[in-house]
Amino acid sequence: MDHAAVLRDAILGKLKSGEWRQGHRIDTERQLSESFGIGRSTVRRVLAQLKAAGLITQTVGSGTYVSEDFALDSLGHGSPLEAAAALANGSGSVSPAELMEARLAIEPSIVEMIIRNASQSDFAKMAHCCDMAEAADSMEAFELWDGRLHETIALAAHNSLVTHIFQLINQARAQDDWGALKRHSLTPERRHSYQIEHRQLVGALTDRDLARAVACTRDHLLHVRRNLLGS
Repeated sequence: MDHAAVLRDAILGKLKSGEWRQGHRIDTERQLSESFGIGRSTVRRVLAQLKAAGLITQTVGSGTYVSEDFALDSLGHGSPLEAAAALANGSGSVSPAELMEARLAIEPSIVEMIIRNASQSDFAKMAHCCDMAEAADSMEAFELWDGRLHETIALAAHNSLVTHIFQLINQARAQDDWGALKRHSLTPERRHSYQIEHRQLVGALTDRDLARAVACTRDHLLHVRRNLLGS
């Protein structure tokens, strides 16, 4: 039996039925663990997926709540939750559209964790990735350092689940579909824009400016999605 799937489906059922609405306080990890007869680590993993999908929020010392931004259409086919879960489970091929949707769900949501946990060494590694991307003499080399920058940013969260998800994201970026789209869309002008956006993001993280870092992350990913997919 997939205990994680049982818990995830139970929570999604509450959301779909309207029993749990925006702002509803969800049981604690301990309570969920006891109610479903599963380990705390499994509960924590499911909640992390739901948080990455934007369905719940967690506040230290307060609890876990249904997100104020939650909407039923966020549970449909191709939703951020489905894309994030597919990456977390390592299942099958992920389309460029699914990959971008998952990245938009996940990357802005971990900025607070990065700002809280990152060291000066982490920030130096981010800057080095920017240096190498800007010095790259080919689009392929730039794409390599682009991916490494985003992975380095994720590693700065110092969270094993986040690390695993971003390793899978980079695997998805290595797929032929992604590579073909990137080669087709990545003009010198767009590369230059991405380099500026990378520097702005790293600067905001280094300053530990949460609002600016979240905005930079979302704006950059939306820009990439528009260039790749036209939406």
